[in-house]
Amino acid sequence: MLETRRNFLDVTQSVTGRAWVDRLDLAGTRLAGAIAQKSGISDILARILAGRDVELDAAGLYLEPTIRALMPDPSTLTDMDALAERIAKAIADTESIALFGDYDVDGASSCALMVRFLGHFGITPQVHIPDRIFEGYGPNIAAMDKLIDAGASLIITLDCGTTSDKPIAHARNRGVDVLVIDHHLSDHDLPPANALVNPNRPDDISGLGYLCAAGVTFMVLVAVNRALRQSGTTGLPDLMRLLDIVALGTVCDVVPLVGLNRAFVIRGLEVARRGDNPGMAALALAARVSGPLNPYHLGFLIGPRINAGGRIGNAALGTQLLALDDEHQAMVIAARLDELNTERQRIEVEAVEEATAVAAAEIGGGEGPPVLVLASESWHPGIVGLIAARLKERFERPAFAIALHPDGTGTGSGRSLPGVDLGSAVIAAVESGLIPKGGGHAMAAGISLRPGELGPFRSFLAEQLGANVQAARAASALKIDAALTARGASVDLLHNVEKAGPFGSGNPNPVFVFPAHRARFAQIVGKGGHVSFTLASEDGARLKAIAFRAAGTPLGDVLLRDAEAPLHFAGALSIDHYQGREQVQFRLTDIARPPR
Repeated sequence: MLETRRNFLDVTQSVTGRAWVDRLDLAGTRLAGAIAQKSGISDILARILAGRDVELDAAGLYLEPTIRALMPDPSTLTDMDALAERIAKAIADTESIALFGDYDVDGASSCALMVRFLGHFGITPQVHIPDRIFEGYGPNIAAMDKLIDAGASLIITLDCGTTSDKPIAHARNRGVDVLVIDHHLSDHDLPPANALVNPNRPDDISGLGYLCAAGVTFMVLVAVNRALRQSGTTGLPDLMRLLDIVALGTVCDVVPLVGLNRAFVIRGLEVARRGDNPGMAALALAARVSGPLNPYHLGFLIGPRINAGGRIGNAALGTQLLALDDEHQAMVIAARLDELNTERQRIEVEAVEEATAVAAAEIGGGEGPPVLVLASESWHPGIVGLIAARLKERFERPAFAIALHPDGTGTGSGRSLPGVDLGSAVIAAVESGLIPKGGGHAMAAGISLRPGELGPFRSFLAEQLGANVQAARAASALKIDAALTARGASVDLLHNVEKAGPFGSGNPNPVFVFPAHRARFAQIVGKGGHVSFTLASEDGARLKAIAFRAAGTPLGDVLLRDAEAPLHFAGALSIDHYQGREQVQFRLTDIARPPR
């Protein structure tokens, strides 16, 4: 689609400085009409599909994705057969198996999947989740020795290991087999594991690089089940019952919700809503989730509580919770994670305020650096990723937040914009010897710094990513899916729109514009500086609305001080389940003043 898209409602510069454009050009509009006619779906739903490049003949599968139709043969992943055979042998021989996972939700989900799978065969593996502060990301020699000394003959790394040459070589030298299940970017020098399954390794041609580690782990379990079946093993586990954990990892790792990932999340949510996993059910209760579980609940309520254990508490709590079957124990761990999450929120608010002030001063009234790289001795290493995410969101550019230690070293995390590959830039910095350790993927990365490396690393990122950042920001026009009125934004409409979900990375939430509406009763709510208000149309219809973290921003200023005249409001819609009643809620993204 090379045709220039028209400005929506003639908005060339919104309150946040963006143009609004129709997500569909002329060819896209024609495609939407054809999809609506052939599939018998609503015009709005057809527009949403066309705006996500769904072809005419693929609309049916897109609306009802199935794992059977979308999952390829696991053997298409490089090294899969060797890895699956080794796990199958370990199960058959009841070997002592150890798991080494990452401390985030994807790592916890991957480990929990493997724990539950092995438990079906009566094997209780050792599980080691590294301490984020004292051990850092990925396998280390001391931890490998501990697992081996405790009797492990097979170590499986999950959501890590692709760049861990020395620890894996050390374990192999001690006579232990090591398998790597990962999805992070890698250079060509892979560690000496017995088998390494990673769709992002350079020689993998599976096309599954969009999977998170939990998704890759699920494919491994499918391959292991097949290997066991071929060897005559019966009574194999029902892997479909584990899809709730796969969905959690997929949503929380912010991988693209396309292809197989959409099927994982849709089917996984069906499993989660049954409440079969005591840990997830306990966390939903602790998070005060109302209504059926949806992607928002996984990504913003349940996931952060699991992450809180790895950020400021016991990193192993998330895996323990997702892997256990005891409801009472699940409630105890969920309550502890909820407490840690409250403490994490308090620490985060203070750090983000400091970081935002420093970034605003650095940018000043000009363009500022293409990548924000900020550091502080007062930041907790467990929340630097959250700080980076807030900076990226507020200043619309990639950002790194680095916690400085007393010895001058630093531990940092970065978040990026679509179209700016942060992980590759970090790997390049490591390869050049600029920093000692780092890795990640396109949208997120982690690093370690030695004393004196902050300035050179900042300059390196500006040089490596400057042009890409400029292009990404230039292409940041807000794409609009359709215009609605407050009266037309009904629960039935939302249920229809949700057929194109789940929405998230790679499958953006539809953006609707409410032309010439007014903001009523705006007020600041919550600790995060949110602004709640009522969106009102001229005919008296009203919608409950909120602008997250808007206080002190141009959007917040308009809502709180200058919203008397009719304005155009752009944002997303969701269904709020309050006291058992469904109600449409509007989440504000942008505001524009009608052209005079």
